[in-house]
Amino acid sequence: MAGLIVSGCTSRSEEPAAPRPKDPQVVLLTSLIEAKEQMIALYDRGALAGADLATALGPFKQRHAAHLAAFKKLMPPGESSSPSPSPTASAAASPVSLAKLRDAERRAAAGRAKQMAHASPALAQLLASVGACEAVHAMALGVLRG
Repeated sequence: MAGLIVSGCTSRSEEPAAPRPKDPQVVLLTSLIEAKEQMIALYDRGALAGADLATALGPFKQRHAAHLAAFKKLMPPGESSSPSPSPTASAAASPVSLAKLRDAERRAAAGRAKQMAHASPALAQLLASVGACEAVHAMALGVLRG
C-alpha cells in the first residue's frame, strides 16, 4: 500500500503543470487589435490607387486608428497582442479597390454582434460603437469614386 501512495505522488510531480488558460477578454482583444491592424493596412493599400483617393480615405483610416488605440487601452497591464505577420511584398505594393474596402467594412460590422456576446460590458459598448462606424464606412465607401 505504501508503494501505491509513493508511486501516486511521484507520477503527479512528474507531470508538467497545465498552462493557465488565456483570459477570454484578452483573446478577444488580441483578435480585435490584429483585425484593426489589418484593416489599416488595407486602407494603406487603397490609398495607392491615387492621391485623390488617398485623401478621401484618410479620415476612414484615422477612425480605424482611433478604434485600435481604444482596443489597446482595454488590454490588461502585462498583456500585449502578438505582432501581426507582415504582408508579402507583392500584396503590400498592390492597390485595393473601393469594393474590397467596402466588403471588409461590411464583414467587420456584421461580426460585432457575435463578439459583443462574449465581451465585458465596457468592451461590448466599444464594439457597438465601432460596428456602427464600420457600417457607416461601408455606406460612405459606396459613394466614393476611385
